[in-house]
Parts: sequence; structure tokens; C-alpha cells
Amino acid sequence: MALVPFPSKAAKTVLNDEDPDWDDQEPESNGGGKMSFLEHLDELRRRIMYSLLAVAVGFGGAFYYIDTVFRFVMEPMQRLLPAGQTLIYTEPGEQFFLLIKIGLMAGLILASPVVFSQVWLFIAPGLYSHEKKLAIPFVLMATVFFVGGAAFSHYVVFPIVWRFFASYTTDIVTFMPRVEPAFSMYLRLILALGLTFQLPTLVLFLAKMGMITPRFMIRNFKYAVMIIVLAAAVLSPDGGGVGMLAMAGPVIVLYIFSIGLAWAFGKKRRVETEDGE
Repeated sequence: MALVPFPSKAAKTVLNDEDPDWDDQEPESNGGGKMSFLEHLDELRRRIMYSLLAVAVGFGGAFYYIDTVFRFVMEPMQRLLPAGQTLIYTEPGEQFFLLIKIGLMAGLILASPVVFSQVWLFIAPGLYSHEKKLAIPFVLMATVFFVGGAAFSHYVVFPIVWRFFASYTTDIVTFMPRVEPAFSMYLRLILALGLTFQLPTLVLFLAKMGMITPRFMIRNFKYAVMIIVLAAAVLSPDGGGVGMLAMAGPVIVLYIFSIGLAWAFGKKRRVETEDGE
């Protein structure tokens, strides 16, 4: 495994001379000491509460324009159905609760900068002072790639999968999907692509801390592809492989892009031993 090894005492001397940000201090934590398990749980609870509050505010803003948001989500589904067919709902409260779910999804997307900032604030106490400078790049990249993944799912992946299912209509069988299962498929793809598109953010963060290297990623490329394909197969809503390929392809491209990020921005250290080798 090509993770950067923990430097020896002599190597630290070299690193201290070459990198003023490198130090032997313990990562900072609240109150100047190490946090206990219960303090970690309390901190996690606080960050979750702030995130949920942000999502609630985003939900309120999105629900004010819920008709526009609903049309944005559902009209592409309707357009991809064969002529004369339409989405339906069969339960009395189905459409109402669908609007609530769409509002929550939009609220999460709107609140994503706050949610990712809370994620950063939770892990920040365990970082060194020079690593905490990654806060703004982390939040910015995580937000951009999450929204980008959701947009890619909306405009590319979901239409491919939806068209695949709708294409099996015959003169005997008519495809008239219910809005609830249709939106569940849509939401599943949105969240799956939004999260898997975080790969460059995660790689850049680990590379800047010296925990992963481009050589390690290149050497394990075939295993990464296998894991990506398996994850896409699990998350894909169809069994025909169309959704799997539509999801796995972009993530593999992002993995290659992440190798470039690790090479360009990864922590570069020149470790010398006592023998000067």
C-alpha cells in the first residue's frame, strides 16, 4: 500500500526545516484537550441538528416555489413517455406527500453548503492547524460536485434509465407509472450520483494530508474500477445494466481526474534517513 509512511524522528527534522507548517503537535480539539467519546457524540448531535435546521430552511424556500420545482422534476418524465401516456397516482395522499418529498430533496440541495460545512466542523478538531486551511476548498468542492452529480443524474442518467423502461410498451401492455415509485427512482439516482461525485473532494483532502498518493491510485486502478462497477450495480434501479453503465462511466472518469488532483496538489515530502539515503 503506497500510503505515505509516518516520518521518523530524523525525517521530521528535515521536514521541519523544509515545511514551516509541519509540527509535532497533537491535533487541536475543543477546550485545548482531547475530546472524550461522549463529547464526540455531543458534537455529532450538534452538527446534525444544524444540518437539519439548514435543510428545513431550504425546504421552506423550495416549498414556496413547489409548483415550479415539481414541474422541473416531473415534466421530463412525462415527455419521455410514449404519446398518450401519463403519470398517475392511486392513493389519496400520494401526490401531497410527493410534494413534501420533492421539497425536502430541493431543500437538501439548497442547504448542501451548510451541511458540508458542518461535516468539516465535525472533523476539524482532529486536524493539524495547517490542515484546517482546507476548510473553504473542501466545502466549495463538496458543494459543487454534489450539485454537479445531482444535475448529471437529472439531465443524463435518469432520462437514459427512464427511456429504457418506457421503451417496453406494446400494443398489449401500456406503461402508466405511478408518481411515487417514479420519484423514488429519481431520488435514488440523484443521491447516488451526488455522493459518488464526492470522489475528487475526498481524494484531494486525503492527498493534501499525505494519506494517499497518485502512485497508489494508479497501482490499484483495476480494483477501483471493480468497486465502482459493483457500487453502480447495487445503486442502479434497473437490472438491464443501462443504469449501471450510466453511473459507473462518469465515476471512473472522476477517478482518473482525482489521480491528477492528487499529483498536482498532494503533499510532497522529501524524507531523509539518518544515513542520508
